[in-house]
Amino acid sequence: MENSTNGNSQVDDQNAKVVYTAKAHTVGGRDGGSSRTSDGRLDVKLSLPGAPGNGTNPEQLFAVGWSSCFFSALKLEAATRKVRFPADAAVDAEVDLRLSEESGYSLEARLNVSLPGIEPELARAIAEGAHLLCPYSKATHGNIKVETNIV
Repeated sequence: MENSTNGNSQVDDQNAKVVYTAKAHTVGGRDGGSSRTSDGRLDVKLSLPGAPGNGTNPEQLFAVGWSSCFFSALKLEAATRKVRFPADAAVDAEVDLRLSEESGYSLEARLNVSLPGIEPELARAIAEGAHLLCPYSKATHGNIKVETNIV
């Protein structure tokens, strides 16, 4: 098994403390396979995007992970700015699986952020700050097209 890094300072930061390690085991891939976490809290059947039947796909799982992480980052950024975080705030993530003849498969995403009661300019600033905090945003920064909408 090969161990590699990509030169990213986040990856190479040897002083960073590991807070949590998620472990998942996948068999069969997205076409009828399954994935299960080591603690058994998540056990899902996989299916192709848009295919009939039961199962989820990696793009849906990524959207759920990113939107929930980004929501937490929004809360942290609002607290830093001493802004009351709305109880009915929400993040809707849309993750596109794209295919081009030139580059093959890729992802593109939209994060639709609802911060009711917060002025749009301030909501935009909070969302921009959240991108600096959220590990998913950091991982995707410069790698995929991401659009953040205040709705």
